[in-house]
Amino acid sequence: MLFVCYPKCSTCQKAKTWLQERGVAFDERDIKQDNPTEQELRAWHEKSGLPLKRFFNTSGLQYKALGLKDKLPAMTEDEQYALLATDGMLVKRPLLIGEDFALPGFKVKEWEERL
Repeated sequence: MLFVCYPKCSTCQKAKTWLQERGVAFDERDIKQDNPTEQELRAWHEKSGLPLKRFFNTSGLQYKALGLKDKLPAMTEDEQYALLATDGMLVKRPLLIGEDFALPGFKVKEWEERL
């Protein structure tokens, strides 16, 4: 599995500890150092079955600074993917990616059900 996180994020730290406590093997990737590509984001979104908006870090400074709350509804999916691929800090984290799933954000119930 791939664990995409921002190491300074307390939620990401909690999620990493949660995985380790359960003996889940994963490769870790720093979202700020290694931003997801548009192709990765498309694949992860498709695997997730969730609305694309769930992949945006709506509580992040960048999201707010760019006024995305008001802009996103008018953007096409292609524009949203392109925007997400420009800055890892716009992407909801942590992200847990498996062969047939993608979970944006750390929601214990969702993670328990999937693992």
